[in-house]
Amino acid sequence: MHENFFHKLKIYYEDTDTGGVVYYANYLKFLERARTEALYSIGYSNSKIKENFDSLIIVKSCKIDYKKPAHLEEELTIRSFVKSVSKTSFFMNQIITRGDDLIVDAQVHLVFVNQKGKPVKIPVEIYSKFKPYFCDTIKT
Repeated sequence: MHENFFHKLKIYYEDTDTGGVVYYANYLKFLERARTEALYSIGYSNSKIKENFDSLIIVKSCKIDYKKPAHLEEELTIRSFVKSVSKTSFFMNQIITRGDDLIVDAQVHLVFVNQKGKPVKIPVEIYSKFKPYFCDTIKT
């Protein structure tokens, strides 16, 4: 069974509209923060990847389904895991919940690129640290 990355957050006033509901675009920020924390948890950061591997991780696409609204001062949990991986990219599923309620379900396609934006092979060191978080489907 694969492992999951977990990230908790609290909804602040700045995250909401005038009705106290989280503004839809802010979920993308929450997902990005969770992915960044996932990198930190395996010993990397975006700047470290740039320095050590001359690479960047970019979002190629994101499919996001908004299931229920989140509100001011609620606490949310973001669960992230790698759904599939290829030589240069991976798909990460990210689920935002409030207790047992599903708030957001997202699938994010992430690609390793060089400084010119061309896809490059995922570094072996990073691949091996992410491996416990891979789901069943692995592409070659």
